Amino acid sequence: MNGARIDWRNLFATPVGRCSRGRFWFAALALLFLAAIYEAVVGPTMKLFTFWFVYPALLASGACVISKRLHDRGRTGWWAALVLLGVVLVWREPSAARLLVALPIMIWSIVELGLLAGEQGANRFGASPLAAAAA
Repeated sequence: MNGARIDWRNLFATPVGRCSRGRFWFAALALLFLAAIYEAVVGPTMKLFTFWFVYPALLASGACVISKRLHDRGRTGWWAALVLLGVVLVWREPSAARLLVALPIMIWSIVELGLLAGEQGANRFGASPLAAAAA
């Protein structure tokens, strides 16, 4: 976040560009928080009417944020599908088989997206988000 103003629409609604680790963690935790609040507040009856609107919006926003972070690492945003698969497999009530599939995905995701630094300077996806924040 580096003191730069956050463009919320760009962060959550478009997969174009790059995203720093700090912004990624902020956005990922915000989306998980919204999903948890939705699960805690909305009852089963209301979920029948809202589920098909809320979760696609959260998944689309998550795909945008993950794609940007992957771009910062020099990878194509299509890898976001694998990350979202891992999240979907463990979100509600994971079985042992689903957890076995999701665990390596989630470990790779945390290391790749949350721990490793982005590429220095510009890459094929745009300028470094850290350079843009410093300017």
